[in-house]
Amino acid sequence: MTDGQRSISIANPVLGGEELDRVHSVLESGHLADGPEVRAFESEFADYCGTEYGVATSNGTTALHAALEALGLEEGDAVVTSPFSFVASANAIRLAGGTPVFADIDPETYTLDPYDVERVVRERDDVVGIVPVHLYGLVAEMSHLLEIATEHDLFVLEDACQAHGAEIQRRQAGSFGDAACFSFYPTKNATSGEGGMITTDREDVAERAASFVNHGRDVFGDGATYEHLELGHNFRMTSLAAAIGRVQLERLSEFNRARRENAARYDEAFASLPLETPTEPGGHRHVYHQYTVRTDDRDALAESLDDRGVDTAIYYDTPIHRQPAYETVATAATELPHAERAAETVLSLPVHPNLDENDRRAVIEAVETHYDA
Repeated sequence: MTDGQRSISIANPVLGGEELDRVHSVLESGHLADGPEVRAFESEFADYCGTEYGVATSNGTTALHAALEALGLEEGDAVVTSPFSFVASANAIRLAGGTPVFADIDPETYTLDPYDVERVVRERDDVVGIVPVHLYGLVAEMSHLLEIATEHDLFVLEDACQAHGAEIQRRQAGSFGDAACFSFYPTKNATSGEGGMITTDREDVAERAASFVNHGRDVFGDGATYEHLELGHNFRMTSLAAAIGRVQLERLSEFNRARRENAARYDEAFASLPLETPTEPGGHRHVYHQYTVRTDDRDALAESLDDRGVDTAIYYDTPIHRQPAYETVATAATELPHAERAAETVLSLPVHPNLDENDRRAVIEAVETHYDA
């Protein structure tokens, strides 16, 4: 990048006066920890997803951990999940006492391949659940995965941490499985600074999760505040985070519309270039947490864009089963060619709602210049 050249960031949260006003109101109230603001956010987010219950947590990882505990995961239970995701997807299974077992991904959608999930489930007798990851803002092939779960009596926990507002046939991410988890990290489609949310239609899961994130308290009991029914953690969301999250939720449709418009511009501009652009299967509504292309000259393209002031990122350059932390996990030794190939070729471009027309044009021109050179 030349001196004075404007850098186009890979992520840029949209925050403004409404968020500041809501935070100021919470500060004035003096109720900074878990409380009415959090309860309101839980209710509103559940309504948005079309579920009965929402349970707020401190981040997406704690949401996954708490949900697995609430679903009854026991020591040594195997759970099938994706190797091509942020490591928290698998870490949460281990933290809850389970064993992650990896199935390969669909090379076009980057989400779990149901046929490979079915293979894994038929080969093992210790699988109790499936954690599909809705990667980059695209919902996994849930109808097939739910059929597998029903046939084999498995729970399904959606990792929807990158898929706020994504849909299949107008049904929201977070409403398909026994439960789902979202993250409100700053780069996500909606943020609360840090935070997470569990959505579910199961009252038992909601009650157990709400208790687990609050030291195992009887949170739905008779008001005995310090009666602790089971072992739990302090995974609570703060009122300050909930205040930001509630405003972000009101703006989420606007943010997703902007992401989809940016993605459409890229799709059109890159159609004739030697790039694989994101797939949106029929009936799906992609919300482009990331706009991820594939190319065999990934590193050279990233360097070219950096030289022209365009940030890029690789999500993810090492599949989970190849991470050092998974060397001792026996199930991580499997060959998963589609996940490994994706890790070698994917590159994400700026797609966030703060991009303006000049930014979009600069990204497009930088990519075109690379291939014209």
